[in-house]
Amino acid sequence: MKPFRLLVLPLLLLPLVTWAAPPDAPDASERVEKRSRMMRMLSLAEELELNEAQTLKMADTMRQFDERRRPLLEQVRASAQLLRKAAKGDAAAQSQVDQAVQRVFEAKAQLTALERDLYQALAKDLPPQKRAQLAISLARHGGRKEANLMKPDRDGRHSRMRWRQ
Repeated sequence: MKPFRLLVLPLLLLPLVTWAAPPDAPDASERVEKRSRMMRMLSLAEELELNEAQTLKMADTMRQFDERRRPLLEQVRASAQLLRKAAKGDAAAQSQVDQAVQRVFEAKAQLTALERDLYQALAKDLPPQKRAQLAISLARHGGRKEANLMKPDRDGRHSRMRWRQ
């Protein structure tokens, strides 16, 4: 009976915890996004051996591009949800499949252009060797969230470990 209590107790306390959160606290997606941006920036700063001023300048540039990227990612996510509903047989969603697919392709093209612009903005003051390192790093970490990079695979290895093998 004790394991059952351990399962039920968190479910009972969950509403109290969410109710006790301050009203101006950022939601989970914002925290994840900030954490992801911070991890990506620290990784870049370490790989490129940047000083503090360069790191702060790159962080600001990346934040601006992330703000431009967010609505495009939300558009892809919404279209993907609609496509999943249509694939499961939802008649209302099936009538919108072609438009959803078109929106996904358009958003992906814009995301690719944003990645190119991000590289150009970040690489503008770097020497060729660091530009090459930046290109490799962006290709490796670019459109993916850092949180997804740290998820273990079925063998328990993290993504970064797989890259080096």
